[in-house]
Amino acid sequence: MSPALADVHPEDTQLEENEERTMIDPTSKEDPKFKELVKVLLDWINDVLVEERIIVKQLEEDLYDGQVLQKLLEKLAGCKLNVAEVTQSEIGQKQKLQTVLEAVHDLLRPRGWALRWSVDSIHGKNLVAILHLLVSLAMHFRAPIRLPEHVTVQVVVVRKREGLLHSSHISEELTTTTEMMMGRFERDAFDTLFDHAPDKLSVVKKSLITFVNKHLNKLNLEVTELETQFADGVYLVLLMGLLEDYFVPLHNFYLTPESFDQKVHNVSFAFELMLDGGLKKPKARPEDVVNLDLKSTLRVLYNLFTKYKNME
Repeated sequence: MSPALADVHPEDTQLEENEERTMIDPTSKEDPKFKELVKVLLDWINDVLVEERIIVKQLEEDLYDGQVLQKLLEKLAGCKLNVAEVTQSEIGQKQKLQTVLEAVHDLLRPRGWALRWSVDSIHGKNLVAILHLLVSLAMHFRAPIRLPEHVTVQVVVVRKREGLLHSSHISEELTTTTEMMMGRFERDAFDTLFDHAPDKLSVVKKSLITFVNKHLNKLNLEVTELETQFADGVYLVLLMGLLEDYFVPLHNFYLTPESFDQKVHNVSFAFELMLDGGLKKPKARPEDVVNLDLKSTLRVLYNLFTKYKNME
């Protein structure tokens, strides 16, 4: 036995010849960013399934049989999967998992993502595979959560050869950057501006500042910093009222938001007003605007600029 196997459970060492088992190195499980990723995903699943009265406490123990994954996918995708409701047998569980994962693959295949899980790995309670699956679902459905960036875990791979257990370590990347995860397939003019033309970016920012101030000045408000002054959503809500010529009742939003959730509420409410005004749903997520992501804020304001720029 190599030292790396000190924390391997006895049942994990009952391998057939040439069989392989993977598990997360115990030190990786203690990494604060890894713990945060697990908590964020757990909270997200429980938020999505709150009406189903399902509470997930442990990802690998609660998701392996396909029951919760089925409910999660049905809720996120707004569809009904043709599977048996409750299955106790291993064969039944794997059949349900197969159906659920095929539906996931149909959603994700057009994006060209590598699918780093399988029926056997999920059913085998492989936490790395389960996390890969959940991160991909969160990205695809643009979940209103902020995944910690650059989460990498050390994975112990145990294989039985000639009656002996051999172990090796590999590094597994679970998340990259928010930009890569949430917007990697939606490159637009702003990506090009940020990457290749910072000088033109400042011109765009000046135009947007002039545009928003032309309207906000009517309320004696002035914007000098696009990055920060729209982050709490207040100016966005007021701007929509000015552009569409109506008074926004103060009980609909927080005029002096204090918490992250209150700011997200404001930006989300502003997005609803934009949809009511005939604009497309913004690419940006409310959370990104609140988190001072300049590119997301510019996308939202540019959307307004293109529609309302000729307005007196």
